[in-house]
Amino acid sequence: MKEYTTDISSRRDVLSACLRYAALAALAAVGASAFFKRRRLLRQGTCINDGFCQDCMILESCGLPAALSAKKTSAGADNG
Repeated sequence: MKEYTTDISSRRDVLSACLRYAALAALAAVGASAFFKRRRLLRQGTCINDGFCQDCMILESCGLPAALSAKKTSAGADNG
């Protein structure tokens, strides 16, 4: 008779591993999509922060009209 080993994966284990890796791949795809969308918007000169300039990380280097206005306003508030 043939002896069976105990390390043969059941169908449930294989299915759960496949779903786990599919979810991981989907999460990586969404993250990569968001990263490349942000880079594309920056390259096109589009605001990536929906016009909220005061909390933006790139306010100092931004040349968009809303950012220039926010910089002028914040500079005026510090002086007066």
